[in-house]
Amino acid sequence: MKNLVLFTCAAVLSFSANASFAVGAFGFDANAISDTEFEVIPRTRKDIDGYWCEASDFARRILGASWQQQIYVLRGYGPSVTTNRRTAVQFSLTKPTNTAQEGSGVFSGFRPGDSMSVQRANTRCTRIRINS
Repeated sequence: MKNLVLFTCAAVLSFSANASFAVGAFGFDANAISDTEFEVIPRTRKDIDGYWCEASDFARRILGASWQQQIYVLRGYGPSVTTNRRTAVQFSLTKPTNTAQEGSGVFSGFRPGDSMSVQRANTRCTRIRINS
């Protein structure tokens, strides 16, 4: 009976944790803000490719987005709303209404409205050098 209770508790904690945050590879974490919005928080790295890589991973694994789903920048660099970290970038699976136009595809930073598909963002994962 004790093992059943422990297993049930572990399963519930695992399920609820997966629904709200993800500890990603390459030095980034991601936390849900809502059902379609989330933020990517750097742990050790701060490169643009890493943010997009983690956004792709979170959208696909946690939010169930398709490879064709667009990921939009909701807010560029700023304080995290889900942690006490000073820097995070917020993303959304729906186009932000407060932007005049979508980004051009040339990413030198994060402007609200910039977007790329989950699949294209995933290609940024191969550009990240893994440090041992």
